Amino acid sequence: MPSSASPALSHERGSRPEDERLGAGRTVAYAVQHILTMYGGLIAVPLVVASAAGYDAATTALLVAAALFVGGFATFLQAWGLPRIGSQLPLVQGVSFTGIATMLSVLATGGGIQSVMGSIMVASAFGFLVAPFFARVLRFFPPVVTGSIITTIGITLVPVAASWSMGGDEKAPGYGSLGNIALAGVTLLAVLLLSKFGGAVLSRLAILVAIVVGTVVAWATGMADFSHVGHGPWVALPSPFHFGAPTFHMAAIVAMGIVILVNMAETTADILALSEITGSRINSARIADGLRADMLSSAVAPVFNSFTQTAFVQNVGLVAITKVKSRYVVALGGVFMVLLGMLPVLGQVIAAIPLPVMGGAGFVLFGTVMSSGIRTLARVDYRGGMNLIIVAVSLSFGMVPIVVPTFYDAFPDWVGIIFSSGISSAAVAALVMNFFFNEMGRSRRTTEAMGMNTVGLRVLSPREAGALQDGDQFVDGRLLDAQGQEIPFASSQEQYESVRERINAGELTSLEDIRRAVDN
Repeated sequence: MPSSASPALSHERGSRPEDERLGAGRTVAYAVQHILTMYGGLIAVPLVVASAAGYDAATTALLVAAALFVGGFATFLQAWGLPRIGSQLPLVQGVSFTGIATMLSVLATGGGIQSVMGSIMVASAFGFLVAPFFARVLRFFPPVVTGSIITTIGITLVPVAASWSMGGDEKAPGYGSLGNIALAGVTLLAVLLLSKFGGAVLSRLAILVAIVVGTVVAWATGMADFSHVGHGPWVALPSPFHFGAPTFHMAAIVAMGIVILVNMAETTADILALSEITGSRINSARIADGLRADMLSSAVAPVFNSFTQTAFVQNVGLVAITKVKSRYVVALGGVFMVLLGMLPVLGQVIAAIPLPVMGGAGFVLFGTVMSSGIRTLARVDYRGGMNLIIVAVSLSFGMVPIVVPTFYDAFPDWVGIIFSSGISSAAVAALVMNFFFNEMGRSRRTTEAMGMNTVGLRVLSPREAGALQDGDQFVDGRLLDAQGQEIPFASSQEQYESVRERINAGELTSLEDIRRAVDN
């Protein structure tokens, strides 16, 4: 009977890096580490919105709990996956920073939180419908583009780590004090020492253990306050449409639609970044599945009093650091987040962790994302100078909102919404220039000159017999990659070069084509 499952689900389970299953203890520990890594960013958006709307402490707590609950649902959906929904990658979801400016604008113009919720629901439904079309742009994401975007993602997050290290709130007393920065330094030092001397287990848990160490130091020095833990109800179930029925205003919907498109671009970049880190095979159908999960959770979020959802790049950095690629770890983290959303007392414990502790860990996490982008850019062929221009301008565009946040203030609002994010600025610049320099007017282009790995096709030469990648293995005399696909082996260097030329010229477009060429 034919299957209707998505490519991601119909793929042979157990053969992919992300299908790795760990022991119960390690799965729980790594899942908790993911939650701690993204917690500060997750609660930031509801805190900002609550402040702008003038909500009291109880309503603010409701928004934070809603962010946890919906983020957990979205994370589980993305990592575990349903037919045609979910990338089945270790991708953590949470409230998107991209929509803050638009939501504050709607609140400032008198639309109210109900208009914010209505615009999110309609715009996300639109995003769900266009996800398959959006995902077909995969061929326009060669390493020169993905490397520029991933590097920019890391760069844009470094100021976040620095702000957390200083205390997180510029108006709070002690912001930028030596005490805060020293606490961040202690956490960073703990990460480095554990990574170097912690052995196989502790080195992978370095971020989690370092956060615990930093928190203990903060408590011992009076910089962490756990006195409020346990106050209030221990269990609080979500209250659908707490703020009333959503309202729908065209201007708010259009503005939120732009935000949704930016979110889709950022999630696509995060999926591609994870594919680089994990060695997973990604195609346009799998990206579409990931975007559908993104959009479905965003459309449902307002029902439970939360906002647009997107992939959290800091957790992409955590995967790169720990080398733990299992999607089941992240799926369990999603379950824990749902529980945290229903058990405020547990969220209070995590909320009591000082931001400088998270800042110290953030330097490693965000820097690792940047390093992953640089590693991708190292695969690009810079002969001729066009790719060099693409990288230079893309990174420059990505830096503008970071170094001069007011740069787009004089532009129309929709321009600011798109380009006020360094990530989306770099993505737009890289995609446009790659199309102009490497795609326009060329039906077939030598992909090596663009730094592309043609649809993931590989062939080894005699010289490269020992140059295997993570996950390669010999089974019954055949060399298989991490996905279980056979890697053809050229009998001579001349045959290898001939086959590579035909791949780059677009003559060989499948594994079967390469096998026949090698056999001949």
